Amino acid sequence: MVWIYPDLLSTYGDRGNLLILARRAAARGIPVETIEVRSDQPLPTTADIYLIGGGEDGPQALGAQRLLADGGLRRAVAQGSVVFGVCAGYQLLGGSFFAKDAKCAGLDLLDLHSDRGPSRAVGELAGTIDPRLGLPPLSGFENHGGRTHLGPEVSPLAKVTTGIGNDGNSEGAWRGKLLGTYSHGPALARNPALADLLLRWAAGVNALPPLDDTWSDRLRAERAAAAVAARQ
Repeated sequence: MVWIYPDLLSTYGDRGNLLILARRAAARGIPVETIEVRSDQPLPTTADIYLIGGGEDGPQALGAQRLLADGGLRRAVAQGSVVFGVCAGYQLLGGSFFAKDAKCAGLDLLDLHSDRGPSRAVGELAGTIDPRLGLPPLSGFENHGGRTHLGPEVSPLAKVTTGIGNDGNSEGAWRGKLLGTYSHGPALARNPALADLLLRWAAGVNALPPLDDTWSDRLRAERAAAAVAARQ
């Protein structure tokens, strides 16, 4: 399991996603090795899961440049690896994004592109996840100025019920074993079923032994109630 460029793309606590995945795998007896790869290091191409976090405009643009030059993530995807991108990490999986008002090339791994929105999206983010993924509603927190436009080769991760996400209607995107979201929180702490989906994709299984998610369920319920109250 690889955490990509923590020196550039780890602004909003998204390293917690790595910790959640490792913990949930280990709790089931699944051997786990976590690797943090800095932007001046080559990216290994044989990991099962790759994680990319959020970051500010400059680090996002630099991260995209170095990932394009490295080429390791594209090779890993071609070999069937799982990729989970959050916020800036989600945007750079697409064909292009804007950083400091300049259009930047993305990795073109997902059929989407991002530009600037009319206002910054900050606050609770919730939505009904694509039923094909078999997951409970999305819960998270967003903090971004972008709007993301999906092409025909990807599907929205969720339909927005609270917040902005991609454009006020849809949130995130997925195709195959690649998935991106604007949800911080960290996303996998607030959405343990999503963490398990990534683990199932990596392991090639349809189900995992259940875990006690009492505390995350309580957090999700509290955040859902707060989101409803904010809309009233």
